[in-house]
Amino acid sequence: MSEPARELRTPVGDAEARRLLLEGDIDLEGRMLDASNVTLVGVVRTGELEAECVYKPVAGERPLWDFPDGTLAGREVSAALVSEATGWSVVPPTVLRDGPFGPGMVQLWIDGDPDVDLAAFVRSDHPGLRRMAVFDAVVNNADRKGGHIIPTSAGHVYGVDHGICFSSDPKLRTLLWRWAGRPLPLEALEVLERLADELRGDLGEALHEHLTRREVRCTQQRVAELLRTQLHPEPSGEWPALPWPPF
Repeated sequence: MSEPARELRTPVGDAEARRLLLEGDIDLEGRMLDASNVTLVGVVRTGELEAECVYKPVAGERPLWDFPDGTLAGREVSAALVSEATGWSVVPPTVLRDGPFGPGMVQLWIDGDPDVDLAAFVRSDHPGLRRMAVFDAVVNNADRKGGHIIPTSAGHVYGVDHGICFSSDPKLRTLLWRWAGRPLPLEALEVLERLADELRGDLGEALHEHLTRREVRCTQQRVAELLRTQLHPEPSGEWPALPWPPF
């Protein structure tokens, strides 16, 4: 008599989730039709773990005039590396790996809280949003839409869709200007001090696998400028301040 199939469990913690994303078999179930690049959803499984995931193959990236072709998946992974270094977990666990349609970004799917009014939430003073505003300034996020913000029922706030980050030119475009010009919280300054050190070390080397040396250097400079001013950045006027569409 055969043994009953063992029930798979969801990963516990980001490290286990990243191992699952890297090593698991991806079973695709559908496509997000409102995404500008090919964005596929499915389940990733190993012998004991399973979770829902998002898969964005490099082959499905739409060319952009201001970002090199084929680099969006690497920029998503770079944003996840910076997120991990901050300790804020702004970005869900994310890896770069081979998938059903070739190399691409694979990210843990995050369920948002259906009871949250997102339009009202993004105008709130939630500390997770403020951390995200600092994070976006570091990675030079050119597309922080409301739909790229996921508040969970546990109270954590995630951000997704970081394919157009890390430009060498100032391109911060976001709904999170609520704190523009205000002093950075002490917590953020402490994180930025640590991040500056890591960008000169292992984090910087890891980013070089996905970004140009100039892009990494500009990231270091943005962190240095935040530490110098100790203020949230303000719109520069050189680039549209708000994403379009906003949600």
